[in-house]
Amino acid sequence: MIYVRDSAEALKGRKITKSPGSGAEHWNTVFFGARFSTEPGIGPHSVMTEMVPNEVVLQHFHGVTQFQIFPAGSGKIGKKALELKPLIVQYKDHHTAYGPITAGPQGLTFMSLRIKTGDAMPIYLDRPGYREKLKPSRRRNLFTPPLELSTEQVLKSRTQASWEPLFPADKTDDGMAAHMLRLGPGMAAMGPDPRIAAGYYVFVANGGLSKDGAVLPLWSMVVVEPTEDAFEIKAGENGLETLVLQFPIENE
Repeated sequence: MIYVRDSAEALKGRKITKSPGSGAEHWNTVFFGARFSTEPGIGPHSVMTEMVPNEVVLQHFHGVTQFQIFPAGSGKIGKKALELKPLIVQYKDHHTAYGPITAGPQGLTFMSLRIKTGDAMPIYLDRPGYREKLKPSRRRNLFTPPLELSTEQVLKSRTQASWEPLFPADKTDDGMAAHMLRLGPGMAAMGPDPRIAAGYYVFVANGGLSKDGAVLPLWSMVVVEPTEDAFEIKAGENGLETLVLQFPIENE
């Protein structure tokens, strides 16, 4: 199945919620699924968290594999305090701890993208019993450098498609992959074969994505499940820069 989510529609549902770790209030927007999932379900699961200034998300892990996108604000992550700013992409295997995430003085936004609905409740490492909930995984926790986006006029002037890999090839031998696809106005490119992995997200990072006669704006998402044959990625009239985030095949 192919799932489509217009960011403008999703953001109408933005709510103030409490962090399950710190109890701090911040903003949460559901793109697919529910805010939290605790068991297997149908379809993808994606949420956006907008942290308040200097908020801290404690170190934790999830039971599902995910990509995270940091599209706005600034902050730091991990013991080495890796700097977070637009547009950084993180890939994390299931049952792989990461954090803490500390928002900067102007806040920090991150979007969690999961190809399936599963037990995604955060398990915090400062609480007893977390070791019993760990399961084997490859423990990959990968980050891109900040990805540069084109200016409006440069994007409108693009005449050739560009596929740019975001992670080293030796980290993507199980179907996981991530690319930045850049297209000029009205240009189109076929997405990866969904059947070679567990499906993928198409995330609008700049410009607009043309789909079924409409143009999906910034931060919109399309999810292509592995039951599909193909998906055409087409730019709107101002061009498109999109993240194509492909999930690994996992044995469960």
